[in-house]
Amino acid sequence: MGQSRQGQACTFTVRNDFVAKGLHKTPPRAWQRMLSGRRLDLLDPSPMDIEIEDIAHGLARVARWNGQTTGEHGFSVAQHSVVVEEIAAHIKPDLEPKWRLAALLHDASEYVIGDMISPFKAALGVSYKDFEARLEDAIHIRFGLPPKTPPAVKKLIKQADRACAFFEATQLAGFEHAESLAIFGPPPAGYDLKILPLPPFEAQARYVQRFHVLSRAAGFESAPGAAFETE
Repeated sequence: MGQSRQGQACTFTVRNDFVAKGLHKTPPRAWQRMLSGRRLDLLDPSPMDIEIEDIAHGLARVARWNGQTTGEHGFSVAQHSVVVEEIAAHIKPDLEPKWRLAALLHDASEYVIGDMISPFKAALGVSYKDFEARLEDAIHIRFGLPPKTPPAVKKLIKQADRACAFFEATQLAGFEHAESLAIFGPPPAGYDLKILPLPPFEAQARYVQRFHVLSRAAGFESAPGAAFETE
């Protein structure tokens, strides 16, 4: 038997309700509120919504190696970043302060996206890299650096990053020496490092201190009284 007019009207009303709800559906939230009070648009990050305190707080609580390291504390991205800047300066002692700052900030985007291990980054492909690049550009602009790091400096920072990863792998992550050499290559000659993972509050403080020292040395800020020397 055919559907009654009343039944047709009821069906039509229900369908219209579904259409209306679809048209007025609130889009998913694409921003994150930081402890500073800033709201960072995750898809179109603005330099004006980026603060070093938020970066340091986040990085000090993001663990390298997905937390699969020995010790009482995870080895944080904040502590890793301070070491990478130190290694970069060891490799190239005349490295300009602004590029040492770039080395310190090389993983700053991870305060939002986390420290994804390299194999997973490769699996995600271009979309992840595009998002990471937009965030890195905004961070650089916020703190006075060019959006894009010169290739030679980028290569140097990558070398320092891999050297730090070598020490982390052998001392904290359970890698054999030969395995680490095969993956990361040898650390720079004359440089040795004993890693002791710091608690988050200490890693955070050291990151912020180093940021201000390098920012002043690069001429990006003029606050008095450096916490410690650049050398």
